[in-house]
Amino acid sequence: MAKTVESKKACTVNPLKMSQPLGASYAFLGLDSCMPVMHGSQGCTSFGLVLFVRHFKEAIPLQTTAMNEVTTILGGYENIEAALLNIRKRAAPRIIAICSTGLTETKGDDVDGYLQMARKRKPELDDTALVYISTPDYVGAFEDGWRVAVKGIIEHLVPDVTPEQAAPEKVATQVNLLPGSHLTPGDLEEIKTILDDFGLSAITLPDVSGSLDGHIPPDWRGTTLGGSRHDDIARMGGSIATLAIGEQMRDAAEAMQQRTGVPYHLFDRLTGLECNDAFLMTLSQLSGQPVPQKYRRQRSQLLDAMLDGHFYLGHKKVAIGAEPDLLYAAGSILHEMGAELTCCITTTKSAVLDKLPAETALLGDLEDLETGAKACDLMMTHSHGRQAAERLGKPFFRIGFPIFDRIGNAHRVMVGYRGTRQFIFEVANLMMAHIPHAEPDTWPLPEAAQRVAQPLPAVAELPWPKVAPAGASAPQAADLSTNHTTAADGVSP
Repeated sequence: MAKTVESKKACTVNPLKMSQPLGASYAFLGLDSCMPVMHGSQGCTSFGLVLFVRHFKEAIPLQTTAMNEVTTILGGYENIEAALLNIRKRAAPRIIAICSTGLTETKGDDVDGYLQMARKRKPELDDTALVYISTPDYVGAFEDGWRVAVKGIIEHLVPDVTPEQAAPEKVATQVNLLPGSHLTPGDLEEIKTILDDFGLSAITLPDVSGSLDGHIPPDWRGTTLGGSRHDDIARMGGSIATLAIGEQMRDAAEAMQQRTGVPYHLFDRLTGLECNDAFLMTLSQLSGQPVPQKYRRQRSQLLDAMLDGHFYLGHKKVAIGAEPDLLYAAGSILHEMGAELTCCITTTKSAVLDKLPAETALLGDLEDLETGAKACDLMMTHSHGRQAAERLGKPFFRIGFPIFDRIGNAHRVMVGYRGTRQFIFEVANLMMAHIPHAEPDTWPLPEAAQRVAQPLPAVAELPWPKVAPAGASAPQAADLSTNHTTAADGVSP
């Protein structure tokens, strides 16, 4: 059980965490036909846009209210109204999702009031769902932005079941899936495949596996293409259960249960053996079907992978810098493989850190990670930690967001039996590539042996006669015994 400690440094050096607005925008990107908007300056949005584009290598729809000094002081209603109308006219999204930034939060804009006024003044917005989430970037981190965004989406778009309103009819095979921000589009595809094998259909919120999975769309739209549809979100009250993946999804799952009465099951991770056993048993109980044979086979393969990989991970000291849920998922499986979590740096407080198999979890930055990694055998964090790993000469494994110096980030899988197995293979292969091998200087010879092993002196060149060029007169034979030349037999000199 880890103790969470907050860094007391005067400033952050080489930040590890990403901001709340970035996490909220990422959640909005998992909604179909949505236009995410950051209520702040152009620079705030541009910075986040660059990170998304570099990580996913895709076109990212992200807009801004373009606040400046004057509009910030006078209030941002006019900017918000202009942004809503322009987006509605040019892109025609089904949902416009707005998150705040530090600039407008410090000013204290009443965005909820702005949106109510805009609806009264502009009836052309009636066919567009408007969602606003408060995400000041001077508190919290990426995971917090995702957490409050998903909860806010549920509160805005999922109908509230009241005593006067009849609860929606339950669909026996329908479940809600609330994934954490640490799950990739590939992870969501794996989870949905598992649910499908149990005969369960999932309404995923948000569903980045539909919008950021790296596919080439048949047409172009200025909004998100794929993800959770507005109509499907409205049907989430008819599910038999909610499956929440990651501690960050607890608030959203509780909000769903409070509004619709749908019970939830929270899984703090799906990377490992025991946690996937519990997940499959829950699905078996919900569906009334036995665990398919393919997963029994995959479980056996994972056990063999753990046996093979522990030779390279056992007793290794690891330094990890990541968001809490990702830190817990990766750190726990490494601990189960015999590794020691020597340095754990994270971005924000979370209840899951209490279960982390380490002594402490430091709320710090990449400078803290570099300091702690000096005594470690392996370093893990996102791409901003690559220079520190190079300086230390440590094996470096990239996890989290952003990863901009590798491709295929959307398709990485770390969940389920297969994803856990692949994670073990990747980390073990990295450590295998850094195993020191014997060289000639590894075991130096004693001085006497070195004298014997000295190379022999070069043999002096013998005075062989030179060969005459073609067409020249025949050469004279060399008489090596008398050291003078004589004419060849039958040939005049």
